[in-house]
Amino acid sequence: MRKVFGILMLLALFITTGMNAQEDTKNDFKKWQVRFRAAAVIPDVDSKVGVIGGDVDISTQIIPEVDFTYYFTKNIAAELILGTTQHNVEDLSADLSALGINTPTDVDLGSVWLLPPTLNLQYHFYPTENFKPYVGAGINYTIFYGIDEGNAVADVEYDNAVGYSFQLGFDYKITDCWFFNVDAKKMFLKTDVTVDASNLLDGLSIPAEVEINPWIVGAGFGFKF
Repeated sequence: MRKVFGILMLLALFITTGMNAQEDTKNDFKKWQVRFRAAAVIPDVDSKVGVIGGDVDISTQIIPEVDFTYYFTKNIAAELILGTTQHNVEDLSADLSALGINTPTDVDLGSVWLLPPTLNLQYHFYPTENFKPYVGAGINYTIFYGIDEGNAVADVEYDNAVGYSFQLGFDYKITDCWFFNVDAKKMFLKTDVTVDASNLLDGLSIPAEVEINPWIVGAGFGFKF
């Protein structure tokens, strides 16, 4: 969390000290906007799996995504990003020699839904009348729900977790109210996972630390009001 607050403070300092000249003193800009995107959620997984080892693999998914943005000034805004996605999960090349399986085996861990509402602080640039790039950083709280443990193990539990995010994108003006948007986010998210494999071996519980760290890359349209 210290890293998150440090990032936000540095971004705020950059905004208030170096970019005030670009603010709109007329204060006649539209303060709200909503975007609708199709986004690819691409996990960049790193994991440590106890007892059986192996590497956790989490599937890529395409989802609808919506965000709401409020402009404090013409340049400074806060964006709340909403979306939910279901991922298939496997432990690849697990060591199941204790069960009499002497070759590395992929273990199906079913699927899980993620709900990671994310709040970013943004800075918007105006190099041309129609083209508006922006950068952002913030935090998210990810809720794991709708867990389906599959057929291989008895149960899987995920701990909800706080993470942080970085963002880069641009809006391209179509009309005074409508615009086209391209957006890329990198989220840093780690969760503790507990796999109940007592159906395979009495009392077998497998702990794991999983860094999901997804890229979320999308495009769509937005509306100012």
